[in-house]
Amino acid sequence: MAQDGFTKRDWALFREKVPEWQEAYMEKLVKEYIVLLSGDGAASDKFWALEKRIKEDRHRKGVILEMSRSEMFDNILSLMREGVITIEDLDDFSDGVKERVRLLSKRW
Repeated sequence: MAQDGFTKRDWALFREKVPEWQEAYMEKLVKEYIVLLSGDGAASDKFWALEKRIKEDRHRKGVILEMSRSEMFDNILSLMREGVITIEDLDDFSDGVKERVRLLSKRW
């Protein structure tokens, strides 16, 4: 185990999984946008509501995140808080990663 709490394999796995997790999350967002646009109301209201929503969503880790080793745990916790992933999505990671995430996630 590296000093930062995860192995080289964990880091490689994280880099591999992030695009999959983000794609699934963005698919969820698109479905929510469709519901928003399909609802009742004026087209202009729906347009501006969608624009506001996209502005908010584009800053979420489920859409974009900085891929750095030093940010890996913070990114995992943010992805969990945003509902992008669950602890089960970390099954392939080392026990050290899962335990550290469990401990850190208890803080919120």
